[in-house]
Amino acid sequence: MKRTASRMLLAGMSVILAGCHAGTDTMMETTNNAPAQPANAIVKTDAEWREQLTPEQYRVLRQAGTERPFGEVYEQFKQQGSGTYYCGGCGAELFSSREKFDSHCGWPSFYDPANARNVKTQDDVSMGMVRTEVLCAVCGGHLGHVFKGEGFDTPTDQRYCINGVALTFVPDAPPTNSSPAIK
Repeated sequence: MKRTASRMLLAGMSVILAGCHAGTDTMMETTNNAPAQPANAIVKTDAEWREQLTPEQYRVLRQAGTERPFGEVYEQFKQQGSGTYYCGGCGAELFSSREKFDSHCGWPSFYDPANARNVKTQDDVSMGMVRTEVLCAVCGGHLGHVFKGEGFDTPTDQRYCINGVALTFVPDAPPTNSSPAIK
């Protein structure tokens, strides 16, 4: 019952959020090379962020926007295999595919950050409710929100609901087989 009510609330919010945001749906960046991990906090001017990020990434990461639910980014996320998710703004390691799951909410979902030192949370009182905002601890970029106690069958019963355009995906390298094939 609790899970059904949560899904109904999510579906309603998805419709509201989709209508409130004029951003275009873009693809999640995928690369074969892990970005260099930043050693310190990343601080840039607004102009520098605008130059580096796509308009949709800027809207989400720097203005706390939300991408359209159930869009191309979400479909792409569901098809991705094993790998690591990095911040689309600064390259900090954030999530692993080992902790991803399909919550059917319309956005990429994880039950735990892979590298907790690069993920921070804070209260978000926008939209007339109290939520827990998820941010990149390195560059301060808005990633999404975390929800607790929704009844998902995950080890933490948490849903890190993350905007896909805020992430860069690096697939795991396929295993190399240097030994001769067995006949």
